[in-house]
Amino acid sequence: MKPKMVIRKADRGDAQRIWDIRVAAIRAQCRGFYSEEILEAWTKGDMADQFVAWVESSFYVATDGDAIVGTGAIDIESGQIDAVFVRPEYMGNGVARRMMAHLEGLALSTELKAVSLDSTLNAAPFYRKCGFIGDAIGVYESPRGFTLDCIPMTKIISRNPPHAQQCGAPDALAGASDL
Repeated sequence: MKPKMVIRKADRGDAQRIWDIRVAAIRAQCRGFYSEEILEAWTKGDMADQFVAWVESSFYVATDGDAIVGTGAIDIESGQIDAVFVRPEYMGNGVARRMMAHLEGLALSTELKAVSLDSTLNAAPFYRKCGFIGDAIGVYESPRGFTLDCIPMTKIISRNPPHAQQCGAPDALAGASDL
């Protein structure tokens, strides 16, 4: 099932579907990397108004027809990429690779020299295949009141890279984001 994807700026009306994809992706991909207690804290509850505001300011969605199948966010001032999530039934179909390429393209349209992210433990191999560097375990402090291990990663971006690094792994990821 190769989706006929379109990536567009998210709007307020997308927030609940983005939240639902976030929860499903975390539950599908992070088991075995994080405790059940962390997974429960990370995915329980309803989205906050703060999340809706973040969706409006920073999110993009990958769509297949009317269905939102993937998400991603970028702070265009800092280059921080976040919330790259894919609906479980669409994982392995290039959704995350396309979203990463889109977000990096947005960063390239600015004066940014690098992009960064906090990878979940399960997603780090994917991001490395996309050209991100980082191995040290860090701690992500969630505004929801828990902490989890993550891997801070950075990628130098350029309009004319000598060897463009493309994402080359299936979409087995969930990001370390959770407002």
